[in-house]
Amino acid sequence: MHDIITGPAYILGDDVNTDTQCSGKYLPGKDEAYIAAHAFEGVAPGFAGRFRPGGIIAAGRHFGINSSREQAVHILHRMGVAAIVAPSFGRQFFRNAINNGLLVIECDIAGLADGDQVAIDLQASQIAVPGRGLKQPLRPLPPQIRAILREGGLIPYLRKYPDWGFAQ
Repeated sequence: MHDIITGPAYILGDDVNTDTQCSGKYLPGKDEAYIAAHAFEGVAPGFAGRFRPGGIIAAGRHFGINSSREQAVHILHRMGVAAIVAPSFGRQFFRNAINNGLLVIECDIAGLADGDQVAIDLQASQIAVPGRGLKQPLRPLPPQIRAILREGGLIPYLRKYPDWGFAQ
């Protein structure tokens, strides 16, 4: 994980739960590629078809509520999601994302528009749309979480630091 993540914004609304992102109607029986091709169809028809790898999902409040489904994060990885920014996340989803190496950041997404080229600066704790001069603070991630993300998730982190040694 780098300190600066850039990519186009893909906007979603409030209260997007993991059942709409990774629909239970496809589990079990369908592979991740199939599920990723249908991601978010219940809340944003066609979203998976227009999303491009490296994109940043800018969602409304409570992204990932109502489920502890870890497959949701796997599907987001399969889609190539670089990061998710939202004012708030479901706590289980937030932890699953960190544990699986997906950057999730709490921030105000007001002013972001679909297709904006977004730059997330983790060092400066800021999200920006350089082309429009928009800059907003983001909730800083603790160094421990950034260390876990840098290694690709909790399991790779513990393989490298089995004694939970803090790597800066």
